[in-house]
Amino acid sequence: MHYLDVLVFTLYMLAVIGIGVWFLLKNKGVDDYYVGGRKIGSWHIGLSVVATDVGGGFSIGLGGLGFIMGLAGSWMLFTGLIGAWLSAVLLIPRVKKIEKFKKFYTFPQLLAHFYNPRVALLAGIISGIGYLGFTSSQILAGAILAEATFTPMLDRQTALIIMGIIVIVYTAMGGIKAVIYTDTIQWIILMSGLIFIGIPIAFFSVGGVEGVTSVLPPEYFSLRNISWQQILNWAVTIIPIWFVGMTLYQRIYATRNKKQAQKAWYIAGLFEWPVMAFMGVLLGLFARVALAQGMFEYIGIFDTGDIDAEQGLPLLLRTVLPVGLMGLMMAAYFSAIMSTADSCLMASSGNFLTDIFSKWFKVPESRRGFLLFSQGFTLILGTLALMLATVMPNVLELMLYSYAFMVSGLFVPVVAALFLKKASSVAAFWAMFLGGTTTISLIISNLELPLDLDANIFGITTSLVSFIIINTIHNKMLVNNPT
Repeated sequence: MHYLDVLVFTLYMLAVIGIGVWFLLKNKGVDDYYVGGRKIGSWHIGLSVVATDVGGGFSIGLGGLGFIMGLAGSWMLFTGLIGAWLSAVLLIPRVKKIEKFKKFYTFPQLLAHFYNPRVALLAGIISGIGYLGFTSSQILAGAILAEATFTPMLDRQTALIIMGIIVIVYTAMGGIKAVIYTDTIQWIILMSGLIFIGIPIAFFSVGGVEGVTSVLPPEYFSLRNISWQQILNWAVTIIPIWFVGMTLYQRIYATRNKKQAQKAWYIAGLFEWPVMAFMGVLLGLFARVALAQGMFEYIGIFDTGDIDAEQGLPLLLRTVLPVGLMGLMMAAYFSAIMSTADSCLMASSGNFLTDIFSKWFKVPESRRGFLLFSQGFTLILGTLALMLATVMPNVLELMLYSYAFMVSGLFVPVVAALFLKKASSVAAFWAMFLGGTTTISLIISNLELPLDLDANIFGITTSLVSFIIINTIHNKMLVNNPT
């Protein structure tokens, strides 16, 4: 990487950290830190939502899918579009009509409203751990990008430490306001970089249509190059997260009203698919062509056995982009990664502090004291996320594990709370516990599951069945013993 690229990249990162410092000085209390004062507009929220959900992790993951399977990898984010629009129609109106929501900071507080503190505590544990894992996946995505870009100057472990420190310090300082407003800028930069720089230059560098079609088999250009099991696994993992994601509830709380929130979710869905979905897999597909054409031989990569699929996209950009633009493009990708990492770290911090820690320990009562305490808590959790990232090799795998853990435990109780008149707290608690435990147990045991289905499907099924049985028994007991 040329010194000019390093300079452009460094200046961009310093500017982002400067925004964090700005909001550190502007934040006046917990409302600013966790929900942005509850008066942020729909475009800022919408772009922040898509930046958080897709971000750098899915961007790198999409590149890996395009490298492996071509355009069909875009179906992963089609499930994001469905999830965003379903939650806009079904979830947001029900959340916004709850009068108490104006005082909520976290997703488990919503469950405390519908159920009881015991259910909310378990939800906080599941959500907090899940988002801690998701933060780790984003730090890992940044490290993979940096390793591929700055080779041989930077190894992955060093890149992990640098990326982790930037994300942790910036997030802890600025809170959700810094996260949302910088997400808007970062997402615009990423989209502009891909549309006007990354995709056109990569396309012509690999020989245009003729160069691409002469190297890759026809299935790479077919949306049918995928199994129904894979689409189902993505759908069951990704769609429900729109109903249980702490980062999304924080943004619902941060909007001015129901219409603004719904508009934001519609915007986010369209940016997920088709916009980002096809741009991501196209670059991964171009990287596969570049590998076949020998464009990576100068760094000792000759075939697919020499490269991780998720490294293909950053290696392509490193190879084809001219001096100066390379630094800008890398800054755009790093900013996308930070968009997700900072949001997930804020979510985990809110869960652990508000929903867990404050239930057992005394926290400062003053607004300024609680704000400083929140920032310290965010620093500690960020450090834990960085440590987790050092032991996981794959970005997409770590992200989907984190998604699955949250979804399998939380989805059924949330849907029941919103749509059933008599949803039992006992049923909700055990549905969370059994659903999450089932998924994690199946993942850890590495069992070969029927039809190659995802462990999350079995976790959600367990959660649903246990909820129905316990809720039915509990309601019958109430009828027979109303006192």
